[in-house]
Order: sequence, then structure tokens, then C-alpha cells
Amino acid sequence: MTYQECLDYLAGLGHELLGVEFRLETITSILASLGDPHLKYPTAIVAGTNGKGSTSAILASILSRAGYRTGLYTSPHLIRVNERIAVDGEEISDEDFARGFREVRQAVERLLAARTLPARPSFFEFLTAVAFLHFAQARAGFAVLEVGLGGRLDATNVTEPRVAVITNIELDHQEILGKTHAAIAREKAGVIKPGRPVVSGVSHPEAAEVIRQRSKELGAPLIETASLSRILNLHSRQGRYQFDFALNGDHFTNLILPFLGRFQVENAVAAVTAALELRQEGLRIDRAAIFEGLRYASWPGRLEAVRERPLVLLDGAHNPAGAAEVAAFVREHLSGRVLRLVYASLRDKDIGEISKILFPLAAEVYLTRLPQARAATPQEILAAARWQSSRLTIEPDPGQALRRALEASAPDDVVLAAGSLYLVGALKTALRAADFETFATPQSRPATRA
Repeated sequence: MTYQECLDYLAGLGHELLGVEFRLETITSILASLGDPHLKYPTAIVAGTNGKGSTSAILASILSRAGYRTGLYTSPHLIRVNERIAVDGEEISDEDFARGFREVRQAVERLLAARTLPARPSFFEFLTAVAFLHFAQARAGFAVLEVGLGGRLDATNVTEPRVAVITNIELDHQEILGKTHAAIAREKAGVIKPGRPVVSGVSHPEAAEVIRQRSKELGAPLIETASLSRILNLHSRQGRYQFDFALNGDHFTNLILPFLGRFQVENAVAAVTAALELRQEGLRIDRAAIFEGLRYASWPGRLEAVRERPLVLLDGAHNPAGAAEVAAFVREHLSGRVLRLVYASLRDKDIGEISKILFPLAAEVYLTRLPQARAATPQEILAAARWQSSRLTIEPDPGQALRRALEASAPDDVVLAAGSLYLVGALKTALRAADFETFATPQSRPATRA
């Protein structure tokens, strides 16, 4: 199979949740047929509702700076599927992806022919197997795994991680994970392993109690960052934060984050705490690796600035908690500037609650549609919204929606695109196009205020 044939095969499996049975037998059988590549290197696993991608990226960056050849598996991708599988920050090549994909598919076909595979693997299970295989073939010395959905029955949850991290727990994917914080916490607590340390950034009382009880049941040492760590001298440099951090006998001064947003400090604390736990487990992680790992970590799609005048920010913000973090950033750092919102969402998200949080920030709202079968139409978004903007534009094409927002903006204005990582990916693709590169935003148009 060529690289393109692999992509076509994946596309034929449907979206990430289609066909997922949420059981580990399928991925376990495939990996066993491949020689259990997931057991050839130590791992860390990161679960949570929001922040798990950023935390995974920071932890992987720290491990790479410490000298470990580090694999990072994340989801979803923004533009290319290769983004999900990286070693020391370098995405898997098309050639290596195709080679690994062929091996996984051959294993799947053998197992299906022998009638020993419980089910044909889903999109996510297929990619997870490719990632585990690639890390083994690339001789990774460590791998950081971001949970796709939940934790207990997620395809990533087949290793014995040296540390588990749970960033936070909010209401999302309730139709799959449960209707309450406690129910969702029980699913995410599935990444906790007997005797292995757990780093928890969970703040919701009911969810935090579930994590405590599960850790106690399994004899897993629990580090709750909110109560055991201290953040000192926190200050912002144009939305990027610098702070001191203390945990037990460790003290770090002037840690610097490259990401925008106060919420990223909690993610950084979770990653640093996990790194310190791994050091306790015998990994060689010095202070320089922690400083440099934070400073040079990269995680696109979370308050990512892709243009300066006007400022264009891209953020997934696919649930109310994520939207609230974005809104807090806007109020703290962009107050007084005219903001235009480009918004799109999947149909199963809480559009009503998110609209109450994000729409009031904007002088004008541009509703668009994601290039996904599960996408809500602008009309469906409008029907579900609990805040009606006095200035509303419907533009089904995401790139054109961004263009129209830019055309209406003065140099000191802000364009925020939010609602889904699929929207982030679509707009990053549009911004790469030649017509956007040469597109000149009007420099003389006066700003208008809502």
C-alpha cells in the first residue's frame, strides 16, 4: 500500500468514534500478532477532558531534553494524520507511516482469516497500533500516550505506564462516558495502575474523590497538584506565563511557557510533576531538561496565534470548560479590542452553553461548517445558540468565513476562531494557501465597536 492508499483505507473506516466497541481485546490481539511492540519501551499515559494534549506535549519535550528518544502519540490531528505520531518532535514520515500501516493491516487480515480477532479495528485502533509499532521500530526510549477518549477502555490503555496523569474532568462525551463528573471520572481513572504513581490536576470535588478512591484501591501513590504543589510569582508576558514552582523539596524559579493562557500553567505543573515522579522512578531528568522542555514545547491549536495584524487566534474550545478558558484569556489580555468570532461545531457538542460563553465576546459572529459528517450546519448552530449576536454572518466555507472576518477587521482588531480542532485544521490549511499568503488586510479601515 502506498501512503495515499493507507489514507484512503482509513477514510473508509469512518470517523474516529465509528465502530469503536470500547474494549481492549481488539487492540491487544493486533499488538500480540505484531510481537507486542507496546511493551518494548516505558510509557506515560495522560487522560483528562481538556489539557491532556498540552500536558503530553510538555512531558514529551522534557523527556527529549533529558536525552530520551521520546515518542508522542496524540489525537486528533489538525492537518495531516502524521501529526499524531512523532519521535523527538519529528512527525512520522509518509514512508514509515505506510510501512507500519501495511504491517498492521497484514496482522489484522491474518487474525480475521483465523477468526481470532473480536472485530475489525476502528480508525483510532488502527492508528494506535501503527504508533506503538513505529515507536518500537524507531527505538524509542520512552513514549507519552495521550488518551483518545475516556481511559479505561481506550486503545492507548494497554501498557503499564510508569506514571499516569489526569489533567481535569469536565462534562464532555456524556453519551459515551456518563452523565456526571463522577461517572466520567471512573472511566478516566481506568488509566491508574497498581502501585504506579498518579498525578491528578482534577479540581471538581466529585471527580477528585473518585480518583482518590481508585488510587487507594490500587495502592497507587497519588499526587494532587492543587494541594501538594505551589505556584509562586506568577506573571504574564503578553499572555504567556512565567512562574516559580515548588513540590516537596524541588523548587524551580522562572519557568517559562511558550503557550498563551493562564490555564496552561496547570498543564505545565502536571507535566513537571509527572517528570519529577519519573525521576523518582529512576529516569535521569535534570533541572535543565525541565526548564528547556517547558520553554521549547510545542502544541498547536490552543490559543495559537497565526497572524499578528489583525491578531488571529485559533483554539479548539469544543466544550464549555475549554470555551471558558478562552473567554478568560480574552477578558484578561484583549479587553478593549474589537473581536470577531469564527465559530463551528460538531453536532453532538453543547453548542448552547458554549454560545453563552463565546458569542458575547464578539462584535460580530461568523458561523461556518466543519468538513466532517458530524458537523452542525450554521443553521443548526443558530437554532441551538442561547445568545443571539446582533451582527451575524453565515458563511458555510471556513476559509471564506475567516477571510470575511479579516476583511472587516482593522489592524488592531482580533479574529478568534473556535469551536473544534477540526475548524483549527481547516483554517490552518486555508492560511497555507497562496491567496491567503498574499491577502492584504485593510490598514486604514477604522475599528468599529459593538
